[in-house]
Amino acid sequence: MKPAPFEYHAPLSLEEALALKREHGDDGKPLAGGQSLIPAMNFRVAQPSILIDLNKLEELRGIRKKNGALHIGAMTLQSSTEHSDLVAQHAPLLHETIPNIAHPQIRNRGTIGGSLAHADPAAELPVVALALGARFRAQNADAERWLEVGDFFSGLFSVALEPDEILVEIAFPEMPANTGWAFMEIARRSGDYAMAGVAALLTLNDEKIEAAKLVYLNVGDGPVEAMQAQQRLQGATADAAAFAEAAQLAAHEDIDPYGNVHASPEYQRHLVSVLTQRALTKALERASN
Repeated sequence: MKPAPFEYHAPLSLEEALALKREHGDDGKPLAGGQSLIPAMNFRVAQPSILIDLNKLEELRGIRKKNGALHIGAMTLQSSTEHSDLVAQHAPLLHETIPNIAHPQIRNRGTIGGSLAHADPAAELPVVALALGARFRAQNADAERWLEVGDFFSGLFSVALEPDEILVEIAFPEMPANTGWAFMEIARRSGDYAMAGVAALLTLNDEKIEAAKLVYLNVGDGPVEAMQAQQRLQGATADAAAFAEAAQLAAHEDIDPYGNVHASPEYQRHLVSVLTQRALTKALERASN
């Protein structure tokens, strides 16, 4: 199929892009990498009347360290983030996760902000953003505001951006000291959407777990944080028994998977249990080094 008719604009500045968003609101759809939007338009699942191409806005690209956080422009390519020494040093969970996103050709066009604003429940980046406690800078023609990650994702393919706003930057705080990390997912083929996946963080105080984060993909309407499993881990001895108990809580209490053509809800629960134990074990190894 071909997309429905639309107007195309390629602003040369953020101010021009924001003016277009103010004028057209929800009818004006920002175009970032286009890896999700263009196929949706071709199938007429999405039919924006105005397309606002952000690819000429170099001011929305770049990676820098600032005030204890890693700041990444929304139009920064996923592949640029994948190969960034700064990301590897200051956000190793993000660095480990990005190679799991689709294929190199997709990551060469896909953007960090585009994936996060799309909020696909099967996507990897929303899970990492929630695990790391990311913050999101949204801007309209008059002002800017920062949104906490808990307020940003608002439902299935839905985020808390206003109709006149554009996501311009994401800040990933550095992990606390003595924190290990891991990202794992299972897909039928390399590059496919995962049947389930997890981002894990484990902060140690001697042999005890001071804090834990477990966030899952493709088992709910968005990134799913395993609150009961995290509570079980906090203060516990970091060992296989605690990991196994947390995995069972995550699989049977914290998630509510829908199932899909590749995996039943029961199989997704099994994957969550297995991946949780593997990810916590890997995070423990890294926290101990």
